[in-house]
Amino acid sequence: MLETHKRVIYKVCYLYASDTEHLNDLYQDTVLNLWRAYPAFRGDSSLSTWIYRISLNTCISYLRKSKSQVEAITLPVNLEISDENDGGKSSQLHELYRLIHALNPLERAMILLWLEERSYEEIAQIIGISKNNVGVRLNRIKDKLKKMSNL
Repeated sequence: MLETHKRVIYKVCYLYASDTEHLNDLYQDTVLNLWRAYPAFRGDSSLSTWIYRISLNTCISYLRKSKSQVEAITLPVNLEISDENDGGKSSQLHELYRLIHALNPLERAMILLWLEERSYEEIAQIIGISKNNVGVRLNRIKDKLKKMSNL
């Protein structure tokens, strides 16, 4: 299960981590929480939805516990996702992640799920809000990102 969903867990943790060490700590905490919670998994939702929810809750709980929250988090220098033939897509991706890091934790979670092409219903189930509220909030988040990119 962990091997299958490893990328998803890292992606969630990445949006809340300030550096590689912090990313690895969040990942380990998430895996531990998944391990502890698995016996109580009832199958009311899909396994991936449950993993997203545990991952997001772990990361958001960590932020709540830490006294010093960072407004904007820069990408680690050692993260290289560029391709010479990508036509500038890697710089756009870096900019997108930079902007997403500036969002509050709930906004980050929602935009991550939307970027993962999760349905509004599944996002609502993971975040714990109504499906209609997901649509409204996602539109506001997209507008916020557009404004932030124009600054």
